[in-house]
Amino acid sequence: MLWSFTGHVDGLPERVEQWLRGDPARNTVPLTVLGRMRAGLWTDGATLGWLTAGGEVRGAVLHTPPYPLLLADIPLDSVPALADAVRGREISAVSGPRAQSEAFAELSGLTEVARERQRLYRLESLSPASSTGAPRPAGEADVEPVAAWMRAFVAEAEPHSSGDDPLPQMRHRVGQGEIMLWEDGGRPVAMAGFSRPISGMSRIGPVYTPPGLRGRGYGSAVTHAATRAAQEAGGQLVLLFTDLANPTSNAIYQALGYRPVSDYASIFFARGDERA
Repeated sequence: MLWSFTGHVDGLPERVEQWLRGDPARNTVPLTVLGRMRAGLWTDGATLGWLTAGGEVRGAVLHTPPYPLLLADIPLDSVPALADAVRGREISAVSGPRAQSEAFAELSGLTEVARERQRLYRLESLSPASSTGAPRPAGEADVEPVAAWMRAFVAEAEPHSSGDDPLPQMRHRVGQGEIMLWEDGGRPVAMAGFSRPISGMSRIGPVYTPPGLRGRGYGSAVTHAATRAAQEAGGQLVLLFTDLANPTSNAIYQALGYRPVSDYASIFFARGDERA
């Protein structure tokens, strides 16, 4: 098995994306990140890697600093070679299927400081959700408030993340019609995003309700609205991730009709820690 790398999205062989599209559920994050990179996001200092064996693509990874090294559903026995291949690169975290992420963390020589366990869910059949108010797509005037909510979401849900300013990302997503707002009393009270379908796959997220507005069903309602929007955009396979440390969100999504697929992990390393 051989890992190969490029620093430019245009240098990624087409057959690598074809491999990712072969399992759009388990490779949902690399597929959507790759799409954002082609739209001009997260390209500075990026590294894209692919695994070949017997002339066939067997795996892929993406690294868009300061975000984690992102693992697709790569073979577990390819992780040691990957850890060696990225020796010396500054990596703030690794994220992907749980077994592969844990194996990379163990082999990396980096100092783990935190770990987040996630579960990937797939929509089986959308169940009703109700709350006072109504949904609408976010518009240009909502970009700054949506970006502020995204900062609050990251600070709360991903406190160990070393991501950059979400404003460019949220401006792009609003422009793509990917952010739904829930309004009540003439003001936005919650938001949920969805990704434009790739190979029929769309992923919900982020989902955020400000602390003072929680407990009123807004989160369920806006997630339902984003799910419907994803389906209307052509999403036949609708996914979302939950934090396993948050039983409330896990219960909400299951009540909407989402069912578990598999477990993932994000493992964070000490800042400035670099494998020699």
